[in-house]
Amino acid sequence: MKAHARLVAELRHGRTVLREIRSASPLTLIPRRGHGPAVVHLVGSATAPLGGDELRLSVRVGPGARLRLSGVAATLALPGSRAAESLSTVDIEVGEAGVLEYLPEPAVVTARARHTAELVASLDRGARLHTREVLVLGRTGERPGCLRATQRVVRNDVPLLHQTLTTGDPALEDSLAYLAGRRVVATEVLVWGEDPAGAVSGDWWSLTPLAAGGSLITSLATGAVSARRDLAQARGLHPGWASDPGATLA
Repeated sequence: MKAHARLVAELRHGRTVLREIRSASPLTLIPRRGHGPAVVHLVGSATAPLGGDELRLSVRVGPGARLRLSGVAATLALPGSRAAESLSTVDIEVGEAGVLEYLPEPAVVTARARHTAELVASLDRGARLHTREVLVLGRTGERPGCLRATQRVVRNDVPLLHQTLTTGDPALEDSLAYLAGRRVVATEVLVWGEDPAGAVSGDWWSLTPLAAGGSLITSLATGAVSARRDLAQARGLHPGWASDPGATLA
């Protein structure tokens, strides 16, 4: 299966409007009706990704527009009938002073799956970005399949973040220098005003300012609920987020 969904938000007469919403099963985009900030829900309308699937989501937020794109249910990466890899790509552009929160639900990498996930974000001057990725390495009692998850964020052509996580090697995953046997890896990227002066950490989470701007939150957890709790705790210590009355408490 190949699918390409697209979402475009623009600022018109002081409010954000959704100029283009193009769903492509299994990527279904459902806008929230009513007044207030622009909110769109991403719904999986079919079992995906399966081995061999190529899924792409393009999100464009125009200058000054503000959009929240959130998931509804967890995603399962599953093996297909052929020993083929699945690919999901999220391509983001945020214009000057635009704001995007991209908050999908957890992704579960099941046994025998081979999946590549890529998020690429390009930001203009003054743009704000809040993204979340929660990876669950296998269902309860099973080893995860193979995953390669990459995040790249650029602002004004200056790289802020480029990191890749690869899983699927049992010996590596049990190492204390890697994941310490924990099965949930959660990250958030915050390009949101003032960053902390230095790194802050708890037992299994950290909030780290990036060299060229923005911050990275990382949590290793035993479950998705505790991972979300760690992310929220770290996010509350980010000075730009804490001082913004319009920030979403996700």
